Amino acid sequence: MAANAGNKIRNAKLVLLGDVGAGKSSLVLRFVKGQFVEFQESTIGAAFFSQTLAVNDETVKFEIWDTAGQERYHSLAPMYYRGAAAAIVVYDITNPASFTRAKKWVQELQAQGNQNTIVALAGNKADMLDARQVPAEEAKAYAQENGLFFMETSAKTAINVNDIFYEIGEMSTILNLLVWAVHGLRISCTAKKLLQGQQAPSPQAGMVLNQRPNERTVSSSSCCS
Repeated sequence: MAANAGNKIRNAKLVLLGDVGAGKSSLVLRFVKGQFVEFQESTIGAAFFSQTLAVNDETVKFEIWDTAGQERYHSLAPMYYRGAAAAIVVYDITNPASFTRAKKWVQELQAQGNQNTIVALAGNKADMLDARQVPAEEAKAYAQENGLFFMETSAKTAINVNDIFYEIGEMSTILNLLVWAVHGLRISCTAKKLLQGQQAPSPQAGMVLNQRPNERTVSSSSCCS
């Protein structure tokens, strides 16, 4: 998990959402400090943590917001998930109501969040298989239908805790590379048009200035058509 000193560090905002008692704080505590507290106090408002993770040739620094699950804090949630690179929606596999609540969080993220946000669905308390009330197959099918990354976890035994954060880090790295690739393609297309003799009109009538590629404003629309 430790980052290499020479790696480039990229910050990634991550938010945890879910019903009270689902184990959001326990997941973060296990990931950040490697600890588990049997009787974790409920989060008031939100709590902030950070942790770095080496992913391929990059170091991802997660800026983690652990939000409160109580309904009275719901109105504060958009402050934390807006602009987030990733969100983990947590439910308790022994509590069907928490799974229902998780679906509502997913709907809210899809309606109001960033369309590029990576959303993971975490079925927590996977160590309590005898008390399971939410079938893994049902949660997996729901995740696939909604384009979510799904994994069952246990903050108590550390099952899949580091894995879910690593997968998110890897997915965010790939998404970041895709964004830069698209950006680079647009710049390349602009340069190609200029080299083909396209000219930009001058503010002064009767004169034309050939701009260099790095002086040309890149359009957000697609090019090379």
